[in-house]
Amino acid sequence: MNGFPVLSAILAIPVLGAVLIMLLPAGQRAAIRVVAAVSTLASLLLSLGVTLAYDRAAGGMQFVESVPWVPDLGVHYALGVDGISLPMLLLTALIGFSAVYASWRVEERVKEFFSLLLLLLTGVMGTFVATDLFIFFLFYEVVVIPIYLLIIMFGSSKRVTKEYAGMKLTIYLLVGSAFLLVGIIALFVQGKAALGHPSMDIASLAGVTYPVTFQALVFALMAFGFGTLLSMFPFHAWSPDGYAGAPTAVSMIHAGVLKKIGGYGLIRIGLYVLPAGAALVAPVIAVLAIANVVYAAMICLAQKDLKYIVGYSSVSHMGYVLIAIASLNLVSLNGAVMMMFAHGVMAALFFAMIGSLYQQSHTRSLPDLGGLAHQMPRLATGFMLAGLASLGLPGTANFIGEFTIFVGAFRVYQVLTVLAVSGIVLTAVYILRCLGAVLFGPRQPQWDHLMDLRGPEMVPLLVLGGAVLLVGILPSPLMDLINLGVGQLLAQVDTLRMGGVL
Repeated sequence: MNGFPVLSAILAIPVLGAVLIMLLPAGQRAAIRVVAAVSTLASLLLSLGVTLAYDRAAGGMQFVESVPWVPDLGVHYALGVDGISLPMLLLTALIGFSAVYASWRVEERVKEFFSLLLLLLTGVMGTFVATDLFIFFLFYEVVVIPIYLLIIMFGSSKRVTKEYAGMKLTIYLLVGSAFLLVGIIALFVQGKAALGHPSMDIASLAGVTYPVTFQALVFALMAFGFGTLLSMFPFHAWSPDGYAGAPTAVSMIHAGVLKKIGGYGLIRIGLYVLPAGAALVAPVIAVLAIANVVYAAMICLAQKDLKYIVGYSSVSHMGYVLIAIASLNLVSLNGAVMMMFAHGVMAALFFAMIGSLYQQSHTRSLPDLGGLAHQMPRLATGFMLAGLASLGLPGTANFIGEFTIFVGAFRVYQVLTVLAVSGIVLTAVYILRCLGAVLFGPRQPQWDHLMDLRGPEMVPLLVLGGAVLLVGILPSPLMDLINLGVGQLLAQVDTLRMGGVL
């Protein structure tokens, strides 16, 4: 891959696929699906290639690309990956590929659906590989438009209307991005004064000595912006409605990777550039994280809609990521990145199974279902695998992430970590209740017409379910990569900013 702009290729292929889909006649549905599948497969294979080719002995940013774009503002089209961004890139590629097959039976406005889906994936992947702050924010904004259109055009209208869900999600994301933009502008202005030239390069901005008060204020702005995206309490209300109103593929991407931009941004930009501010604001984030874990888990106990159960469950699980980030140590941050990856594949698998069931049964209500393991054993396998991963069963990827988070967080917040551990108990209650209500019990004849997963619908189960088990059983390759990225980031923070505080 030497000399080949592989990261640009990973981003460009879905865009080219979207353009090709737009040029195809709307009636060629099979061709449209094939183009979407090939585009996401190509990005996935290149992402796997980058992961395998990454030089772990050298570490740091690799596969770097940098081209001046707006010199007067110091903006470069700059991309690169390290041990933190690579797992997120691979996660997005896995979920994007699976989302195409989870949507294989979409019949209305197929052309618009898959072109918007590919553009959405490009925006999400771009945020994880951008090393220029302006380019990062640009890709972040690219995400908002296609996700809004996908929800209002293709979403479901059960508990909330798809228009309401799409608008609520968009408003929350735009409000969060407004605070984030203010923080970015403040960094640019302060960085230009200190460096003597304009720069949007994240590493260059991290080398500037900012006043502690400035760091605290700007990190608070970024914590609000990224925290809203991560569903940090009390800015989480958009998330479950967004899940419920979205089509299956968008729910998979929303839960799997869109939220993770928030956690990734807090680590890559907030902690790296503003470590003293992070240290000051961290206790507040830790307290809000417990509200995420416990409050959202208790709401799950009262839900009867499958999408709302998984939606609030995702809010609860993001509380683990937040307390890990607030703990500001190597172990906890390793757990945060691993948890983001593990939760991503688990939640995407859950929504893929729910979407397949809803497409045939037209219900997501627990009282309406039951005994489906008799008629749909393969779908039941997917439900069980996602559910057991959600409650942190050993042997699944989630267990590794949660355990690492608790070990790291306990060093800093003993009482809060104990409260966070109680979330595991609540999760077990609502997940086992959900699985029992949907899958087990006597056979119900009214569901005998349902067809089990078949053909393209098996792809999400095999790809995402395989990732849950593979990382759970053999975590060391991914954990070593994450540890390398987090360790080098903290070492740079120590050297440049904090003199050993972390």
